[in-house]
Amino acid sequence: MLNVQELHFSYGRTSVLKDVSFKAEQGENIAIIGESGSGKSTLLKVLYGEYDLDEGHIFWKDTEVLGPKYNLVIGYDFMKYVAQEFDLMPYTSVEENISKHLSRFFPEEAEQRVTELIAVVELEAFAKTKVKTLSGGQKQRVALARALAKQPEILLLDEPFSHIDNFKKQSLRRKVFKYLKENNITCIVATHDKEDVLGFADRMIVLHDNAIIANEHPKALFEHPKSELIAAFFGEFNVIDSNIYYAHQLKIVAESNIKVTVSNSYYKGDYYLIEANLNGNTIFFKHDNSLDIRDTVYLEIDK
Repeated sequence: MLNVQELHFSYGRTSVLKDVSFKAEQGENIAIIGESGSGKSTLLKVLYGEYDLDEGHIFWKDTEVLGPKYNLVIGYDFMKYVAQEFDLMPYTSVEENISKHLSRFFPEEAEQRVTELIAVVELEAFAKTKVKTLSGGQKQRVALARALAKQPEILLLDEPFSHIDNFKKQSLRRKVFKYLKENNITCIVATHDKEDVLGFADRMIVLHDNAIIANEHPKALFEHPKSELIAAFFGEFNVIDSNIYYAHQLKIVAESNIKVTVSNSYYKGDYYLIEANLNGNTIFFKHDNSLDIRDTVYLEIDK
């Protein structure tokens, strides 16, 4: 349903996106990942029609998405974009912000819709509260609910949970992505957080040097990372004999040809992350217990 064809975009003489092509079906959740400056946020803005392309085309179904050269008003009715800067009405309540664009001809339906969306973003206790008094994370949740109010066909999310604390983030993430799936809303989410991807994304697009270097299911990229950049997104990793192994793939054994010296232990809750030295290089592995600094242990690779 979303068809991005050979997209090129630059800020002046600085190339930001190069030959970007991909498709997204109706109801599909696609995560865009990459280092800072890789073009994630710019890609979302281009998809929304905020900028004009240097080359390429963007289609949603049969409609071509065009930039400000062609549209007096940026954006399309079928698409909503939630940026990291929230364009909210600070002196009105959470309810009023969400209901702003809903029809006044059906007040009961509008009220039910607002109540439903407030529950999705877990702001029931703040429904009557003026937005200016909310925290950054609460404002981000209002922005999410407002974007969903008119049931867009496609939703663009830029770091949608970045301002939200860990006490709310896990349950909120589940509710939002569940709502999108149940309502068959296509979602393109730019993120640096693997928890936004694993368990939710149907595909993961990796941007590097302003171009796509991978476009696969997160499980495939996790189990077979094609580069150190991809492995780093998922967690601590090691390069041994030119192969990439995650910390959980290294196990302590009685004896092997991988002999390391412990340099630190980090408590992670259900395990310890052990930092060690292997022939002058730092490696990481998981273990049930803390190990003493300068302990010597042997490791085995669990492939």
